[in-house]
Amino acid sequence: MKLRLAIIFLIVSSVNVGAQDGGTLLPPASFDNIADPAARSAALFLEASKVITHPRCLNCHPNGRVPTQGDNLRPHVPYINAGEAGMGKAGLSCTGCHQSRNVPVATQGSAFRSIPGHAPWMLAPASMAWQQKSVTEICRQIKDTSRNGGMSLAKIEEHMHKDALVGWAWHPGEGRVPAPGTQDQFGQLIQAWIKLGAACP
Repeated sequence: MKLRLAIIFLIVSSVNVGAQDGGTLLPPASFDNIADPAARSAALFLEASKVITHPRCLNCHPNGRVPTQGDNLRPHVPYINAGEAGMGKAGLSCTGCHQSRNVPVATQGSAFRSIPGHAPWMLAPASMAWQQKSVTEICRQIKDTSRNGGMSLAKIEEHMHKDALVGWAWHPGEGRVPAPGTQDQFGQLIQAWIKLGAACP
């Protein structure tokens, strides 16, 4: 119990707090003035990349199997290696601290207000590491069935538009800036991007 409390305190003391406005997303119709379908598709993905490259997403798409945290992608405290399964290793699993929902925390003198949570709480597959990659590289990676878990474009749209773990980015708990817009707005951009040929910027 003491070890768990110490770990939670370390997490509590290391999380950034920012404004609770993650910004906005333009709707697909905002790009209707781009006549060329491929150019419009690429522009739609560029708008969607405001979410994809936001810290709420990048922290769970790190290079290697070590998650990051905060708005500046700091190494996770305590150190954890998520392993191949993306859920930590024996003795220090992700769910040791991250429960099925965000857990409010009251710590005097700390701006930290919650421990993030969702069931399951896990990293993206290693083949879906996005940190330190350009938007073009991420776009190609997302479409590559050899790296995206064999997902078709339709499955990618469903995952980004409806998956509740992806949706956590817009409900990250007290003290964290949510991803821009809403999950539905993000999903509409991805849907329109795919419909126009899933071109990369």
